[in-house]
Amino acid sequence: MAPLCFPALADLHGDGEYKLVVGDLGPGGQQPRLKVLKGPRVLTESPLSELPAAAVTFLKDHHEPRTPALALASGPCVYVYKNLRPYFKFSLPPLPVNPLEEDLWDQAKEDRIDPLTLKEMLEGIREKAEVPLSVQSLRFLQLELSEMEAFVNQHKSKAIKRQTVITTMTTLKKNLADEDAVSCLVLGTENRELLVLDPEAFTTLATMKLPSVPAFLEVSGQFDVEFRLAAACRNGNVYILRRDSKCPKYCIELSAQPVGLVRVHKVLVVGSNQDSLHGFTHKGKRLWTVQMPAAILTMNLLEQHSRGLQAVMAGLANGEVRIYQDKTLLNVIRTPDAVTSLCFGRFGREDNTLIMTTRGGGLIIKILKRTAVFVEGGGELGPPPAQATKLSVPRKTRLYVDQTLREREAGTAMHRTFQTDLYLLRLRAARAYVQALESSLSPVSATAREPLKLHAVVQGLGPTFKLTLHLQNTSAARPLLGLLVCFLHNEALYALPRAFFKVPLLVPGLSYPLETFVESLSDKGISDVIKVLVLREGQSAPLLSAHINMPVSEGLAAA
Repeated sequence: MAPLCFPALADLHGDGEYKLVVGDLGPGGQQPRLKVLKGPRVLTESPLSELPAAAVTFLKDHHEPRTPALALASGPCVYVYKNLRPYFKFSLPPLPVNPLEEDLWDQAKEDRIDPLTLKEMLEGIREKAEVPLSVQSLRFLQLELSEMEAFVNQHKSKAIKRQTVITTMTTLKKNLADEDAVSCLVLGTENRELLVLDPEAFTTLATMKLPSVPAFLEVSGQFDVEFRLAAACRNGNVYILRRDSKCPKYCIELSAQPVGLVRVHKVLVVGSNQDSLHGFTHKGKRLWTVQMPAAILTMNLLEQHSRGLQAVMAGLANGEVRIYQDKTLLNVIRTPDAVTSLCFGRFGREDNTLIMTTRGGGLIIKILKRTAVFVEGGGELGPPPAQATKLSVPRKTRLYVDQTLREREAGTAMHRTFQTDLYLLRLRAARAYVQALESSLSPVSATAREPLKLHAVVQGLGPTFKLTLHLQNTSAARPLLGLLVCFLHNEALYALPRAFFKVPLLVPGLSYPLETFVESLSDKGISDVIKVLVLREGQSAPLLSAHINMPVSEGLAAA
């Protein structure tokens, strides 16, 4: 079987027997046909002139018997069938033609312009003009040079027309909310418009403009009273319009392209190509988001009138059909092939029937049991079942009970003891910090603007010692430049060849060794402290200071 699309359920003959209407695209989409099924058997089959875009059933008048009509959108036309026979054809009004384009074809009709010049002029119009070119001109621009003259001779006598096509279609109740009330057709077109048609005269009742081409429509309310219309468009946004509004009132910006739009009570459920479902209010506020395990291929509404249940169905690319009530997973149906369209309603004489068409052209029909009840959390999404399992916690031990009684009786004394120990700990930490600063075990800069760390190492037995300073820039990403190192010492005890020198550029995170030599001048075995200062050029206050306890010179002491 060829791929199927847009299944719809309706009592087409008014006998209480609901039939299934599907569009069969045919092999390669070249032989589209309209099929009506009674159960799994094909009842009637009618050829279609073009590939269908959408199909809906609606009541167009109050005449008895109340048999619904079938509206089929294909190209720029809506074909209406009554009792499965052609009843009416509605064509979209033509769009205004570019006057420059029309003038060029008039010149071609009078042989005042050659095909090559006509092509150049049309290309210039296409790039700059606000009104797009007609289909005739676009086809002409795609031809090779050898085919242009024959095309012009064939079409130059025809009038230029610019026609849009229908992209999506749905129904809107006229003045009553009853299930068997008269409904209007709502059409979304390629030129970014929404048209509301009168169900009897098929005239345009209202025209609304959108910023982009609509792909999915969802309506609520009545046309004569108050209604809301949501349109998911190709630019990744969902626009919400109300009665008497020529432009959208609210806009929902999605992070991805929409693949489905369903209204569940007062919540708009939008499926995106990022494998997720989103719930929004009619004012565009996001309520929840649910991540899917695979790509979403189709969406539709599941409405069980007997229990007042409304849920959204989502067909996934992994062969699953998931049913959600808000963000709660109610059920998962697994199919042998990916489902491309869904329909839930009365089929035959069964009220709750699920119709699924698959990617390979298959048709799956499932009937819901009359005693079936959807239970929240019946699917696999959500927290794992182990999370709801109670842990086997052991009973309270005697030691725990005794400790609890002790804390209850001596709580004040225990708190005072804890505070005393905490103060002692802080005092010891402060003393250790001061001692470390005084002994310069690992001096660190106190300013956050100049984060430096200094470590000094003294090598040798004397009377000459090698002093190595390891200077490190501890900042995250800022290098330091323009630093100086200065040594303060007793000149009677020590001599330094370089008591003052510049520090090179300090790259963050690296330790730079700075070496110098210290010569001991005393022969009495006396040692002293050498103070190291790290300064910034032009500033007198040191950034960092350290005290180096020099060892006793063994060479001079032995002499």
